Formats: sequence, structure tokens, C-alpha cells
Amino acid sequence: MYTELFDLVSFSEARERVLYKTSRDVRSALDRSHSGKHLSFDEYLSLISPSADPYLEEIAELTLEWTKRRFGNTILLYMPMYLSNECRSSCVYCGFSYENKIPRKTLKEEEIHAESKVLYEKGIRHVLILTGEEYSITNLEYLCSAVRILKSYFDSVSIEIYPMETEKYEVLIKEGVEGLVIYQETYDPETYSKYHLRGMKKNMRYRLEAPDRGGRAGFRRIGVGALLGLSDPYGEMFRLGEHAQYLTKEYWRTTIQISLPRMRPAEGEFDLTIPISDREYVRFLFALRLFLPDSGLVQSTRESIRMRNHLAGMPITHMSVESRTDPGGYSGGMELKQFEIEDSRKIPEFVEMLKKKGLDPVFKDFDRAFLEE
Repeated sequence: MYTELFDLVSFSEARERVLYKTSRDVRSALDRSHSGKHLSFDEYLSLISPSADPYLEEIAELTLEWTKRRFGNTILLYMPMYLSNECRSSCVYCGFSYENKIPRKTLKEEEIHAESKVLYEKGIRHVLILTGEEYSITNLEYLCSAVRILKSYFDSVSIEIYPMETEKYEVLIKEGVEGLVIYQETYDPETYSKYHLRGMKKNMRYRLEAPDRGGRAGFRRIGVGALLGLSDPYGEMFRLGEHAQYLTKEYWRTTIQISLPRMRPAEGEFDLTIPISDREYVRFLFALRLFLPDSGLVQSTRESIRMRNHLAGMPITHMSVESRTDPGGYSGGMELKQFEIEDSRKIPEFVEMLKKKGLDPVFKDFDRAFLEE
């Protein structure tokens, strides 16, 4: 379990290990990357440290080189589909939090069909389904029923839902789910406790162990991430890099993907966001690419058009497009969104941008037949 590694270093100690890095450490890490060698974890810490900021242009050049070496010019496009915004957990920064008095909705079978048809007609073949933390309504039976519908439209179905036991993950895999996404939100125990007030999500260790349970179940892809802006970014990046490296080694048959969402405005009165500058943000992403060159780096429509245009293919390899964060949002309905998106471009416009950059938009990179015996 990753928790065994997690317990060895406190969050404050992790932060200090990053801030302790010097220009000499950064230079050593860059020289190693130039030589074509993988970075050690300690060298990764050098590149996320403030000492690496003067080297950002050189880091960017290396990042582009390593991304093309591992992924070519491809960008996998996917869309999220929210099945429900009903939630029993209180996360003070989230628009779906139990305390927020918003209309609640869970899609019925005919509504899942309607949403799926819209996405399918747009050319989407990879879909990520999301729910709030309402276990009695969006239970395993409901999820299996939804997946059976989605399989008739999409080649790849991934889930971003509440943590489950290994046995339930195995059931979903048998139904046709091939990917699990579960972001820790924050790796800082003190902040986690302060911002998660009730419900199962309050149990930090249970969530922290969910990727392990998913790895044992046999998901083909597992996505992890930290929601930047909740706690100190250097502690978060230490933990996220450590976690992703552990999963890569422990579940070597599984592709590990990483995302760095930044806080966005949402329903409620949360205003304690720690600002993450654009330079910090891109440096963190570049360091992840050089540290874990085979991991897909995922970016959502939370980020600005300018930022997404700049980072596509350097180092970002997976991007959501034309996203809605409300249940039934693609086929019409109420505004029940989880958070504000920044990039609202339609697929044709986004694809045109990618092609002008010399990138190849990919709508399908997987077929379920690959796994059939």
C-alpha cells in the first residue's frame, strides 16, 4: 500500500525537501535528462523547486523532446459525462458539497442514452463518467447499468466516482470499465481534515488507498492528481510524484496518468485558495514529464485557452474538450455544474488548433477486443 510510504515523511518535511534544493541540484538533474536517462525522485524534486525557475526555457525544450519521444504528436481527446451531482460528503471547496442548496439530479437510463448520443455524434469514443458521493443512489447496480449503456456508444469507459472496495472495482471491470480516476484532492492531512467535514470522503486514508485497490482489481489505466490551491504546492507535488512513481512500479501492467487541476470558482463561499502562478504550474508539469516520461499527462477545460494551446503536446498528452460539469448538460437541462470551466471551445475549433500546431488529435486509442481471450 502507498500509505506505508506516505507515513515515512510528513507533509511539512516533504515541503522542506523541495525548498532545500539548489541551482546545483537543478543543473545536475538537467544534465541527466539531456543524457537520455530517467530522473531519480530526488532530481524530480530539484525541478519542481523554486531554484529551477531560471531554467524554465531549458526545461521546456527537454520536455518537448521527451514528450515527442514517448507519445509522438498525438493528443487523446475525451469528454466527461456527469451522471449525478447528488452527494453526501461535505467538501467546502466543491460545488456539489452536501451543504450547498442546489438542485440535485441523477440521470435515468433514457437520459444516459441521450447524453451518449450527443457525445458519439461529436466523434467522442473515450468517455469519463463522474458522480458525487451518494452511495445509495449511484450504487454499484446503478453504475453497472450505466456502463452497459455506455459500452454501446464508446470504446473506452473510465470512472471518476467515490472510492470502492477491490471486489466492486472488479465487477465494474467485468462490465467494461477500463480506467479509474481518483484524485486525492490534497495530500496534506491537516488541510484534508479541515476541508472535508462529513461523509465517507472525510476518511483520507481510505481515499489514499483507492488507487492500490484499483491496481489490484486490474484497471488498464489509473489516473491520480492533486487539486492545486488547497495546500502548499511543493508538499503536494512531492506527494503526487511519489505516489505516481509508486503506482508505476507496483502495478506495471497499468498505465498511470497524472493531472494537475487548479482550483476554479464553484458554488459556495470558499475563498481560501492558494494561488499557483502559471510559471509554477508549467514547471510542475514539465518536471512530471521528465520524471515519469511514460505517464500520460491530462489537462481539463479548467485551464485557459492560452494555457491549453501552449501546453498541448508539451507535456500534455490527454485533453478534455467541450466539457460540461452538470448532469444532462450535453442534451439540455438545468445548470447544476460542479465548477466553472475556462475553455469552452467546440471540438472542430479545438481540433483545428491542434492540427495547426502539428499535433494529431486522437479520438480512439483502445478497443475492448484487445482484452478478449
